[in-house]
Amino acid sequence: MTAVSRALLLCVPLILFAGAGALYTPLFDQFDDDGDIALSSLPELPSWAAAPLPDFSTIRDTTERKAAFFSFLYPRIVLANSRILIERHYLETLRTKSELSEAERQWLAAHAARLRIDEPNGSEAQFALLEKRIGVIPPSLILAQAANESAWGTSRFATKGNNLFGQWCFSKGCGLVPLSRVAGASHEVARFGSPYGSIRAYITNLNRHPTYQRVRDVRHQALQNDTPLSGVAMAGGLLGYSERGEDYVKEIRAMIRYNNLEFYDKQFQALIADQSPEHLLALATAPNAESLLPGNSGTASPEQ
Repeated sequence: MTAVSRALLLCVPLILFAGAGALYTPLFDQFDDDGDIALSSLPELPSWAAAPLPDFSTIRDTTERKAAFFSFLYPRIVLANSRILIERHYLETLRTKSELSEAERQWLAAHAARLRIDEPNGSEAQFALLEKRIGVIPPSLILAQAANESAWGTSRFATKGNNLFGQWCFSKGCGLVPLSRVAGASHEVARFGSPYGSIRAYITNLNRHPTYQRVRDVRHQALQNDTPLSGVAMAGGLLGYSERGEDYVKEIRAMIRYNNLEFYDKQFQALIADQSPEHLLALATAPNAESLLPGNSGTASPEQ
């Protein structure tokens, strides 16, 4: 066990929740595993992003298993969010230009299509919506939903398809057929090449689906007010993620609080205080996952 994991065991209060997650987001389109558009604005993914999900079921101690789950996912969340910040920085650069090149217009069009924005290419309306939809998701919210939806990384969809959030797909063979799928239904639970791919797709889902407009509104308001993003606050926009509605939101918020997942939000905010292109590039191309863990990336460790 790493020093970070031991620190988490000692310092982070953890309470086990059984991940029910029976009903998932009803709309999900498949795209490349990493969810990125391979253009010059993004560096190549580091090789560790393709690593499969560990077998968390072999860790008998509940507290240790949860610490291992968070330590595995957090660097991948940092990786996904840092790449989004690179995209956002590029978007802001384009917005200041008086004239766009054909390649730049194609970049805008590709991201508008990915994020379901139907506005004239290069228009102020398109830029405004892209600004709202190319955005990061707080680690606390991602960790809580991943734990809830994947039963702490032990569900069939997680172990067989690297799917941590229950995203659906709709073409035959695109994923795993739910054992409880009702007669006449055609959806499957999407299969990903890596947990990173699942994280990136989940973030894209929150950033583009109309059901999660409130998630984006809360984030936009926080950015306007120059306040840190809150997973607890943004969880209020997840009413449509499960048929349980408000009860589901309460459970996600409880998981964030009881597991002290806001710790990761603070670590991430400290990590991206420097949003220079050079620093974001360093995060997006980190040589290994461990270098992005709290205590290894220039931020405080839990015991400090």
